[in-house]
Amino acid sequence: MSEQKPETAVQLEPQNNMSNADYIAAQNAVMRGRIDKMKALSEEGIEVFASGFRPRNRASDLHERYKNSTNEELEALGAKGEIAHLAGRIMAVRLFGKGAFAVIKDSTAKIQIHISKSVLGDEAFELFKRLDIGDIIGVYGPLFYTKTNELSVRAQHFELLSKSLRPLPEKWHGLTDTESRLRQRYVDFIMNDEVRNVFALRSRIISELRKQMLALNFLEVETPMMHSLAGGAAARPFKTHHNAHNMELYLRIAPELYLKRLIVGGFERVFELNRNFRNEGISRRHNPEFTMMEFYMAYETHESMMQYVEKIVQNVAESSIGTHKIHWSGYDIDLAGPWRRLRIREAVAQALDLPESALADREVLERAARELPEPPLPAQIAAQSDGHLLMAIFEQRCEASLIQPTFVCEYPASVSPLARRNDAAPEFVDRFEVFIGGIEIGNAFSELNDPLDQRQRFLDQIEAKAAGDEEAHPMDADYIRALEYGMPPCAGCGLGIDRLVMLLTACESIRDVILFPLLKPEH
Repeated sequence: MSEQKPETAVQLEPQNNMSNADYIAAQNAVMRGRIDKMKALSEEGIEVFASGFRPRNRASDLHERYKNSTNEELEALGAKGEIAHLAGRIMAVRLFGKGAFAVIKDSTAKIQIHISKSVLGDEAFELFKRLDIGDIIGVYGPLFYTKTNELSVRAQHFELLSKSLRPLPEKWHGLTDTESRLRQRYVDFIMNDEVRNVFALRSRIISELRKQMLALNFLEVETPMMHSLAGGAAARPFKTHHNAHNMELYLRIAPELYLKRLIVGGFERVFELNRNFRNEGISRRHNPEFTMMEFYMAYETHESMMQYVEKIVQNVAESSIGTHKIHWSGYDIDLAGPWRRLRIREAVAQALDLPESALADREVLERAARELPEPPLPAQIAAQSDGHLLMAIFEQRCEASLIQPTFVCEYPASVSPLARRNDAAPEFVDRFEVFIGGIEIGNAFSELNDPLDQRQRFLDQIEAKAAGDEEAHPMDADYIRALEYGMPPCAGCGLGIDRLVMLLTACESIRDVILFPLLKPEH
C-alpha cells in the first residue's frame, strides 16, 4: 500500500510579464509535472475544468445524519438507491493494488471515499490514480462503515472538476511564516479548519448584531463611502480623485455625520454596519480598512446607550458562542453585567497615585506626560491642551489594565468635538468608551445638537489643524446647516466589529479576523 503525500508549496515569483510558455518553464519540476498531466488529460478528451456537477450532500450533514446508523442499515439504504452525492478537494490518497481510499474535503468537513477497480472499471480506476492531492472531484455512491468505523462513500462514479496545478503545502500548520499564511489565505483556509471556523463564527456574530438592531427597531442604512470632507472621527484619511467632477475625495473615516443628518431628517433609530478607512499604522489591533457598526438613537442619552451596548454585546455573545465567559490573551473575562463604570480623571488619578484634584494642575499633567513609556515630544507637551495630556496619560497608564468590561466616562471636551458638553462640568462631555481585555471596542456619546457650539468646535479644530494636528476635523458647513434645522436629543455609538470578533473568537491579532488584511506588496 502506498500513500501520496502533499508536496511543498511553491512561492510566487515575479513572472507577471512572461509568456505562458516561459512561465511554465520557470516553475519547479512538481508543478511542471502537474501542468503536463493536465495537458495530457485534456488531449484525451477529459475535461480538466468542468462544470455542471451540483452536489446534493455536504460532508458534515452525512456525518451527522448517519452517525448512529449500522453498516447493515447503510447497505439497505444503498440497495434502495439512496446514495451520497458530493464534491470536494482531495486531501489524502492511499493506493493498494486494485483499490484506494481517499479523503475529500468540502466546505463543511472531510469524508473518506473508497475507489475500487471492480466497481469503476479499469479506465476510471487508472484515471483516479493519475489525480493529485488538491484536485477537486465530484463523486457519488452508497455509504458504508469501514472496519475502523469510518463513514465512507463507495464510489460508483467520480469526475474531475478542477485540476490543481500548484501543490498544497506539506505541513501548513508547521509554517512559522505568518505573513505567508496571511498572504495566501486561500491555502490557509484549505489546510486549517480552525482558521475557517473563525470566519464562520465572525459571520454568525455579524448576523446576530443585525438581529439585535432590527429587534430594537433600528433601520439599517447605507451612507457614502467617499466624502468630500474627511470628518466624523479624529484620523488621517485616504485621498482619491474623481475625474468627472475634478474633485478630491476621501475614503470615509466614519459615517457619523451622515447618520446624524438622518436623525435630523426624522429617522429616529438608524445603524450602519460597514467599512471605515484610516490612513494609519498597522498593529495587532489596527488595520487601515476595518468594520464598524455605528448606530444613533433620538431621545436617548449616553447613559441609556451604556445599557444598550452592554445588552447588545451580551446577547451577541450568548447567541454566537453560547456563553458570557470568554478567555482572551490569558485573561478570563465575564461579559455578564453590570459592567464597571470609571471616570477618566478617576482612572488617571489612581494610576498616578494622586488625588483627583491634582489633575487640575497643568504642571502635574506635563510631568506625568514626560514620564510616560512613550512620552510626547517636549514641543507637543507644551502645545497640547490639558485634555489631550490627560488622554495621553490614560492611554498609556490605564487602558491595558481594563480587562473586565468597563465604561470609561467623562472625556475632555477638547478631544471630543462632536459630543455634548456635560451640564455640571462643561469642560467635559457626556461620552464613554467601552474597554474589554484592555482594548477599546466602542465609543459613544450624547450628540452635540447645538449648531453654534458645533460650529465653534469646528473652528477650534481648524486652528488645531493649522498648528499641525493632521487628525483634526474640517469645517463641515452642510452639517452645521443640518443642525440649524434642529436635531432632537440623540445618542450614538460606534462598535469595532473586528475587535469584538477578536474577543469572541479568542484571536490575538486583528489580522486573524480579517479575511484579507492589508500587507505590503509581495515583491
